[in-house]
Formats: sequence, structure tokens, C-alpha cells
Amino acid sequence: MQLVVGKIGRAHGIKGDVSVEVRTDEPELRLGPGAVLLTDPASAGPLTVESGKVHSGRLLLRFAGVRDRNGAEALRGTLLIAEVDPEERPEEEDEYYDHQLIGLDVVLLDGTPVGELTEIIHLPYQDLLSVKKADGVEVLVPFVEKIVPTIDLENQRVVIDPPLGLIDLDQAVVAAGSGEADADADVDAGAGTDGAGAGEAGEGKADA
Repeated sequence: MQLVVGKIGRAHGIKGDVSVEVRTDEPELRLGPGAVLLTDPASAGPLTVESGKVHSGRLLLRFAGVRDRNGAEALRGTLLIAEVDPEERPEEEDEYYDHQLIGLDVVLLDGTPVGELTEIIHLPYQDLLSVKKADGVEVLVPFVEKIVPTIDLENQRVVIDPPLGLIDLDQAVVAAGSGEADADADVDAGAGTDGAGAGEAGEGKADA
């Protein structure tokens, strides 16, 4: 199975290095020295990673045969594609590869259908599940345990417990309106309120 693991950005320096937008949680494995990668467009590859380093928070790679800035700049925008065994699993028990999740049914805790998982979006702070509802609307679900408590590969489904309004915007409007009314009531009664937001930083659990 072929998976996109990176996208080549601009050239760095004059010796053929390029910056790479990483699209995998395992860059050491997928983009390490010696890795042979297919490309899109196919005419740009295959490319063999010769060396890599992190500079100012960015991954810089040098490919075999690319020796100057012109050669590096010619690769800009190229997608890097790795061949992955469909049966391969990440080392951590609660982690999954993107291809294992895409296409799964998404349901609520009570089994109510939500839609189909169509994409895993990897962001620096967490991963998001892109879910396409039956009406064609796309919703983004943070891939954290509190909201996504169950991945059931055997039954080909993802169970989610979304906060009010994440899936149905109408519920968010109703909740907001109710909250404003409650706040007004508190003010009239002379009762002050202190809000403490309990944000949770969840680690992404999907690997490319």
C-alpha cells in the first residue's frame, strides 16, 4: 500500500537540501537515510534519502543525486510516497496508520450513525478526523481519547463522544442561547460566576 509521508518544500542552501512538510508520525522510519520513496509526479522519483537533519524546527533532507540548489528547487511541491505493508501496525497499542481508519463508519456512543471517516489531518498539536456526514457536510473531530474513546477495527467503526455542537451546529446555537439566558439570570440575582476552562491536549494517534 502506498502512503503519502511528506511534501517537498523550498530548497535550503546550495548543496541540494530541501525542506519537507512531514505527513507521518514516524519520520525516522519513513524519511530516514536509505529510505526509497516514490513520488507524485512519478517523473521526479524514485528518490533515495541520503541524509536528514532538523533545522529551526523544519526537517531538511538531501536526496541521492541532487547536488545543487537548482536540482533541489526542481523538486518543490513533490509528494513523497512510501510503500507500507497493509498488515503493518505502529508499535504503540493505541496508535493506527491512516489507511486503517479511512473509510470506517463513525457512530455516536449509542450507535447513531454520524458519517464516514474520509481523512486524517495531521497538525503540529494534534490530529483531526475528517468525517463526511450523510448530508455531505464535513466535520472535524479532534483525535483525542476523550472524544474518540473507541476504534473498532473488527467492526469497521469509530465511536465518538463529541461535545455539544461539534456534529450538529444547531445544538451549539441552542446551547449558546440557553447559556446567555442563564448568565442574565445570575446577574439579576447578584451572583458572580468564575469560569475555568479545562482544555485537554491530546496526542495524535494516527500515523501515516
